[in-house]
Amino acid sequence: MFFFFVGGVEQQVRQVLKSGAGRCIACGSPADLVDCEKVLKLFFVPVWRWPGKDSLMYCNNCKLFFPQSYSLPPPKTEPHPPPAVADALRCRFCDRVVEPEFSFCPFCGTAL
Repeated sequence: MFFFFVGGVEQQVRQVLKSGAGRCIACGSPADLVDCEKVLKLFFVPVWRWPGKDSLMYCNNCKLFFPQSYSLPPPKTEPHPPPAVADALRCRFCDRVVEPEFSFCPFCGTAL
């Protein structure tokens, strides 16, 4: 008799505690402080859920969970240069400097 088993454990966001609490360590985009839960899936169907131990940071851009202690500080709220110059030279999502002839950000891939 042959038995084939497909299953696994996955982390999922249960509740957002604070939006934009830091920045992602992988891509630099804003990350949220969340409560997470672990989900046991059998044949891609959720069977059992249990709460995670600690609050984690979660990046919506790259779907990465990481501890709050590893988080980069949130973007500074200092005034930017005039909007016409800042919008043309900076990506609105990752806030990195971009060449004006690009249509897409080379760092995060969003349309400019």
